Amino acid sequence: MSLIDFEVPKDVAEQTYNALEAITSAGNVRKGTNEATKAIERGLAKLVVIAEDVSPIEVVMHMPVLCNEKKVPVISVPSRQELGAAVGLEVSTAAIAVVDEGKGKKQIEDIVKKIKELSK
Repeated sequence: MSLIDFEVPKDVAEQTYNALEAITSAGNVRKGTNEATKAIERGLAKLVVIAEDVSPIEVVMHMPVLCNEKKVPVISVPSRQELGAAVGLEVSTAAIAVVDEGKGKKQIEDIVKKIKELSK
């Protein structure tokens, strides 16, 4: 079951992981479902990334709806383990919110543009 309304191509998922790695060193990323949810609610999130292999899925089901309400771009990636690694964690994470893109601003803009194209 997909959380979002469109299928994310493998290359876009890889691009997302790479952008997150670039941001983590210089930008600001909120890690975990609770922190990401707070960032969305407070209007701080510029991009939200949700792992598809979260179990139970109810943990993150509210996030795409919240992102749509707040007009925050949202994308899903296949692996929570890879998502955690991309943001510098030794453990997996269900979701992250990019608050400050840092050096990855251009990469995030590209991903947001692709999300808009995919969700049409």
